[in-house]
Amino acid sequence: MRRRDFIKSASLGLLASGLARGTRVFAENKPVAFDHAWLASRARALAAKPYVKRSRELPKTLVELDWDQFHFRPERALWAKLDSRFAVEFFHRSKLFRDRIDVFEVVNGRATPITYDPGMFDYARSNLRADTLPREIGFAGLRLTFDRDPRDLTSFLGASYFRAVAGNYQWGLSARGLAVNSGMPGRTEEFPMFTSFWLERPAPGAGSLVIHALLESESITGAYRFAITPGTTQVMDIEATLYPRKAIDRLGIAPGTSMFQCGENDKRMAYDVRPEIHDSDGLAMWTGNGEWIWRPLTNPAAVSWNAFVDQKPRGFGLLQRDRNFENYQDDEIRYDPRPDLWVEPRSDWGKGTIQLVEIPTVDETFDNIVSFFCPEQPVKPGQELKYAYRLHWALNPPVVPPLARTSATRLGLGGPLGKRKHYSGRFMVDFTANAPPPSAAIEPVVLVSRGAVELASARVLKIGDAAGPTRYRAVFDVVPPDDSTAQIEIRMFLRSAGQPLTETWLYHWVPPAANDRKLL
Repeated sequence: MRRRDFIKSASLGLLASGLARGTRVFAENKPVAFDHAWLASRARALAAKPYVKRSRELPKTLVELDWDQFHFRPERALWAKLDSRFAVEFFHRSKLFRDRIDVFEVVNGRATPITYDPGMFDYARSNLRADTLPREIGFAGLRLTFDRDPRDLTSFLGASYFRAVAGNYQWGLSARGLAVNSGMPGRTEEFPMFTSFWLERPAPGAGSLVIHALLESESITGAYRFAITPGTTQVMDIEATLYPRKAIDRLGIAPGTSMFQCGENDKRMAYDVRPEIHDSDGLAMWTGNGEWIWRPLTNPAAVSWNAFVDQKPRGFGLLQRDRNFENYQDDEIRYDPRPDLWVEPRSDWGKGTIQLVEIPTVDETFDNIVSFFCPEQPVKPGQELKYAYRLHWALNPPVVPPLARTSATRLGLGGPLGKRKHYSGRFMVDFTANAPPPSAAIEPVVLVSRGAVELASARVLKIGDAAGPTRYRAVFDVVPPDDSTAQIEIRMFLRSAGQPLTETWLYHWVPPAANDRKLL
């Protein structure tokens, strides 16, 4: 959790007195009618009113404590004593997670508030006296468990962040309800927050759980419905209905947030004994016209932003394709089994861009990667925007390219050995396929936005087990056109007999400064 703390603790304030009906429920502690249509109408009404922050004040004793100094008592979990495969535990408010959420249980269409009780928590590590804490403190977030397994299945904590695991219960990247102005130069990113949750009590033995959430920020409100189904792949069906309060320049739908410090393609921050450190190593995209694209992640020296135009995208996501422990050498944190997060649109998202924001980071404690879909049409106040999508938290995405997939990207100095007369960067890209190589010749197709391509070649790698997957390697040099460090966009794929053999590989290359272009 440590590396998520920085971003989540920066979230904006949460919903104030605007949740009139919710406030009445909380005050009276009586069940009232609830359904998702009511929540959507409430979000619409709130969007027509000015945004008001709720106070984040906490008793001094809590402000001085970290999140790990008190723990929820599992026996007090919601549904722990019922015939339910799910149970819900709650996070305490503290120094890093000061914002309060309101939580309600929904049974037979009626919602009852779940009130904070100090007896829910073990304060042994904090030296706090539970009887001194006011009951209006509330909760900071919630976590789900499944089939009496004490490990977290899913958690919602901080702003609109949530995390989930695949069947191996390994944490990794996070998701968000919404991103607002993420990575925009000269603009402060806004962090909408899930301020209230409604948890539908599952039927005995049910394998899915429905959660509703109200989202609000200075610029937008929203009503969310999550249908969560655990398994080897954890699946979340999400419906989001959004109501802008004001115009938004960059609205991020289905955002994923991950970490990339260093990898085989980017050694800028490779000072650690471990050769690679990342939760995800690439952004995969399946476009509306059927093209498969792989964009390796980087840890840039300055904030990097890329937008990939698409219409009706079929899917995209931040993936951890490299599953080889030997490439990480971390037997404690374990980066090799981190989950993928694949976004599958379930409605017509129209035309827009899949965007990728990469932020410099010096270590692994900071989530520096964000991806999302941004609609082409301007977002204006008074609109109703609806998006339906499915999230897959998995060790393998639910769909894979029928073509060879990128398996490694490496960069180095280009040019003929010992005969270099000018500077060039060399790119060596490997692809893997579960099909025999074609009988016709293989050729690389390389396009660059600036500069020139030299010494391009492609071949089948004749190594390892002949019965294993087929491996291809493309090698080419890119010569910058000048001494600037202006980015160069590279697009490459392999083809044979005029047909694509691999997915499309994209790269955002920033050439080194002129003084650093050594020819050796």
